[in-house]
Amino acid sequence: MHVSPGVVEGPKMVLSYATSAVAFALAAKSSYDTVRADGGIKALFWRSIATTAQVLFFFQVLPHYVVGVSEVHFIFGAALYLVFGAGPTAIGLAAGLLLQGLLFRPTDLPQYFINVTTLIVPLLVVSSLVKHIVPSHTPYVDIKYRQLLALSTAYQGGVIFIVALWCFYGQGFGAGNVNAVLLFALNYLVVIVFEPIVCLILLALAKKYDYLTKGHPLFYNRLHHEVA
Repeated sequence: MHVSPGVVEGPKMVLSYATSAVAFALAAKSSYDTVRADGGIKALFWRSIATTAQVLFFFQVLPHYVVGVSEVHFIFGAALYLVFGAGPTAIGLAAGLLLQGLLFRPTDLPQYFINVTTLIVPLLVVSSLVKHIVPSHTPYVDIKYRQLLALSTAYQGGVIFIVALWCFYGQGFGAGNVNAVLLFALNYLVVIVFEPIVCLILLALAKKYDYLTKGHPLFYNRLHHEVA
């Protein structure tokens, strides 16, 4: 999901500053909700550390490859949301992306605000969608596969859509650019296949070892509890 250097440049970069500011503001609201109603500052801190470490792992350790106008990365945003909540996941996505650029890929830093928008906005879509497809009396450990597939499609489809928007905004609708975007999108669909499986495994483990995860400040309260 890294938009390649040079795809958006010059004065057009200003838009990324505005979109990332909106993404950061919405992430801050989600983080405040964690502090206010789901464990306080301590929970937000430790969950954010956990999500940052996992995002860095997703970027650097899991397979990734350049295709067309961007890169295919196995960034499991919906899975992180279900386990840690929207605020900590948004912080982890932003911090993990920044650390990846600072430590391993400094050539990605000029596109940071583009890429952070691409990661956070679909997460906020997931946090809204889940309220409509998962009944309030259903803990996340009891979510069905079709619901997980819908959430994964929303997150990864959102990433594909926003990458495409950036590429068309930066390079127009020439045949070469359109083909490169389509090639990226087709390859990125593989992430949608894997994420629901990852979610099922994580939620099954959380349910099996609920004596470790239930009520622990490291994990999203909604993981084991219905909405009050």
